[in-house]
Order: sequence, then C-alpha cells, then structure tokens
Amino acid sequence: MTVQTKDPLATAAPPSPAPRGSRMGLVLSLTLLGLLLLLWIGLSLSTTTFLTERNLSNLMRQGSMVAIIAVGQTFVIITAGIDLSVGAVVGFASVITALLMTHGFGIAGAIALTVLMGVAVGAFHGFGIVQLGLPPFIMTLATLTALRGIGLLITNGQTISGMPKEFTGFSLESYFGIPSLFWMVIVVAVPAYVLLQHTRWGRYLYAIGSNAEAARLTGVNVKAMIYLAYIISAGLAAFVGVLLAARIGIGNATQGEGWELQAIASSVIGGTSLFGAVGSVQGPLLGSFILTTINNGANLLNVNPFWQRIITGALIILIVYFDQLRRKKR
Repeated sequence: MTVQTKDPLATAAPPSPAPRGSRMGLVLSLTLLGLLLLLWIGLSLSTTTFLTERNLSNLMRQGSMVAIIAVGQTFVIITAGIDLSVGAVVGFASVITALLMTHGFGIAGAIALTVLMGVAVGAFHGFGIVQLGLPPFIMTLATLTALRGIGLLITNGQTISGMPKEFTGFSLESYFGIPSLFWMVIVVAVPAYVLLQHTRWGRYLYAIGSNAEAARLTGVNVKAMIYLAYIISAGLAAFVGVLLAARIGIGNATQGEGWELQAIASSVIGGTSLFGAVGSVQGPLLGSFILTTINNGANLLNVNPFWQRIITGALIILIVYFDQLRRKKR
C-alpha cells in the first residue's frame, strides 16, 4: 500500500482576512490618492517651484526608494512582525555594491551578490525569530546595530567611490518622462501585489498575522512563511541600497539612517495594521509618496525640518489609535 505524504503548503487555505477587507482597502486607497492629489494641489498653489520638472523628478526618485522598502516592510507587518533593520541594510548594501564594483566585479554580478546578501540577512532574521524564539523587535534591532558597525568597520568610516558611470548614470535617466527609479517601484510592486493578493502564500501571511497557531493547525507552514516575509523585506532593502549607491555615486554605511521609520510610517499610513493581518501593496506606495510630498513641501516652504519628524510621528499615533478603535468594534 502506498502512503501519500501531504505537503502542508498544498492544504486548503485557512480562513484569510485578505478578501474580507478588499472593499475597505479600495476605499482607503482612493482616499489616500485623493489626499496625495490635495497635497499636490495645495503645494502647487503655495509655491512656484513644486510643479517644476526638476522638483517632481527629485520627489519621485526619493519617494521611490522609501516606497520599495515600505512594500517589504508590509509583508513583515502583516505577519504581526517588524523589521527595524531595513535602513541599516540599505547603507550596508550600498557599501557592498561599491566594494564589489571597485574590485573587479561587473555591474550585474555586483547587484546580484548585494541582493543575495539582503536575502541572507532576511534568512538570519527568520532563523532568530523562528528557531531561537527571539522577538522580531529585538532580532532586527540587533541587526540594525551590527550592520552599521560592520559597514563602518570595513570602510574605516569612509565613503567608497569610483563606481562605473554606466551604473551611476542609471538613476539620472528617464523613460517616457518618468525617472528610472520610479520604474523600479513598478518592477517591485507588480509581483509583490500578485504574491500578496492572488496566491496562497499571500493568504497564509494574512492568516499568520490573524492567528499564527490557528494557521499552523490548518496546515500552514508558519515557520517557512515567516522566513519568506523577512527575506522579502531585507532583499528589497538591499535592492534599494543598490539604487541608492547608483543615485549618490558612493557607498556609505551611514546612508539610510531613519529609513526604517519612514518605511513603517508609510506602511501604517497606507492602512497596514501593526497588529497584523491587514495590509496591501498599494497602501504603502501611496503612504510613502504622501510622506515624501510632505517633506518636499516643507523644504520648499522653508519649514523647520524638525517639524517633518513631528508630523510623521503624529500621523503614526493617530492612525494606530484609529486602528485600535476599529479592532475593538469588530
């Protein structure tokens, strides 16, 4: 008699919170889009430089990198986790990219190895969280500190320059009038959307964020899915490190400082619940460009830059508060 083994990932999908809020997610996305348009209209009326081609290009370039990190962060937050290391991964990846390219590696090889480094960092996070039982906050905070230190150690606190012009020139290029960095958002967002919203693995991530034990009992390989979420987050952060190195033309371990908070804020503003099980891909994309627009507008209006941080912090508090109220009503 032949005994058939059952693949946990092939079992029927557990109840998923993803479809439950699809209409609400659409309303939120339209609301965020409306808010972004209102900000653009208000800034175009308040300053003559906002709608210039140069300013809009800079806004899209800066917002693109935060948006990509926010998408990766969203995968983690949906599982009720957090990744505080993404900013440090960005800086460390810029150093690795610069080191490889200045030591004989081609552009494609350097990019591939740098992204693989990010994947390894994500797998390390998964190991610490799943196998060692460490809280995601502690595990990723430790990596943040360690990667900053390693990056500064191998560069002796210096920047690394001398990368090929073909590489650094990429960030300055535009296609159909849209900066190349913004096209990278689309390259990341489309497969991320398909994975999260239209595959069983995406449903499993939502189920884990809703109730990890219940998901495990229905056959979900919870450990593998947590590995997947953190690998996506760190891998995308490393990819952003490559893009940042191309944009500024150097590798610097201190780059990306504070970007983890920007990514979390973008994800939360985009409707992702810090309690898990709620989130989308389009939400953090819109959230990141809302934050970038606020920062850009504040600079154009000569607003004290410290107010930008205060506004971001206040937005997070308000949104998390209303998220709590929503959860209590359910």
